[in-house]
Amino acid sequence: MKRRLAWVCIAFLLLFSFTACSQNKTETIRLAEVTHSIFYAPLYVAMAEGFFEEEGLNVELTTTWGGDKTMTALLSDGADIALVGSETSIYVHAQGSNDPIINFAQLTQTDGTFLVSREKIESFDWEQLKGSTFLGQRKGGMPQMVGEFVLKQHGIDPRSDLELIQNVDFANIPSAFASGTGDYVQLFEPTASIFEKEGTGHIVASFGAESGSVPYTTFMSKQSFLDDNAETAKKFTAAIYKAQQWVEEKSVEEIAASIAPQFEDTELEIIETVVERYKEQGSFSTNPILEEDEWNNLQDIMDEAGELPGRVDYETLVNTSYAEEVTN
Repeated sequence: MKRRLAWVCIAFLLLFSFTACSQNKTETIRLAEVTHSIFYAPLYVAMAEGFFEEEGLNVELTTTWGGDKTMTALLSDGADIALVGSETSIYVHAQGSNDPIINFAQLTQTDGTFLVSREKIESFDWEQLKGSTFLGQRKGGMPQMVGEFVLKQHGIDPRSDLELIQNVDFANIPSAFASGTGDYVQLFEPTASIFEKEGTGHIVASFGAESGSVPYTTFMSKQSFLDDNAETAKKFTAAIYKAQQWVEEKSVEEIAASIAPQFEDTELEIIETVVERYKEQGSFSTNPILEEDEWNNLQDIMDEAGELPGRVDYETLVNTSYAEEVTN
């Protein structure tokens, strides 16, 4: 009788352990980011502060360096979720995909690039770009389109008023400028601030402050993935929202300390400078909901740049159900 009771207890313990493990099972998400930048601070905060773990998720992050490569990773099932500009989902839609790419959570809501001049300018005016050589971003990408949009807002024709260079690969733009190409360059952080500290260049303007709110970088997945993994998408979005709120509430110093391990080659002082700059201009979304007016502004910018294949209704490529659920 005692032996039978012992076996019953062992069986119960094994069943309890199995059930507990099942309930605490961690799901792995393969996430491809278009670049690795302090601009994406809330994502790295979600990783560092354990917000993904709280949702039962393990995020495997890969930097794919460029919109085309990021979308290729997503389309070929090399990634479950992509963090990239919303314009890429419009390009895929224009090609007639039967498994559309759906924007389901927004991370940043302004452009993240800055105008950097080679020479120090005490009193900058956009008119000073006329007649200069401008090292811009890849044609068809959001940085380039926003860059041209802002130039036109200031009465500058990027095709006739300056020499626009767009044939340099995304990852090589900083080194091209450092080696002497261009009077001005459009750069992401922390490169812009590093160049300024080194004396390689000088930040004179922010494209994000000039262009207004857009879904600059969003988390997106195939419709088929979302159909099969709706609860996972919701958990992922919940973790991002926790991080967005954390970034909104915490000091620049606390945010910088949290994400510093992601940027081991960057001085903490530079990280703090960049975080402060992005916070001040409202680049970090405070919630993951992609608003319709932002979607329309994006298409206006693409249209102005001559890169819009055709207007796409908000409901066609945007799903805010997960974001709305976790924020309510």
